[in-house]
Amino acid sequence: MYKYEIIVYWSEEDQSYIAEVPELPGCMADGSNYQDAISNAELVISEWIETARVLGRAIPEAKGKLAYA
Repeated sequence: MYKYEIIVYWSEEDQSYIAEVPELPGCMADGSNYQDAISNAELVISEWIETARVLGRAIPEAKGKLAYA
């Protein structure tokens, strides 16, 4: 499993939970509940990394928690 930070929030506009992966540009997913958003984000992280490998692009190392509340 990858160790990238996933930020989850509720989007009124989309009426769903949004899960963003800040270390992987453009990597985000949604879900009707928090758990679905996380599960979908984990799948999208794998797909993002696989696509980057195929295209020969750099894959950022996971740094863990990036933001502090």
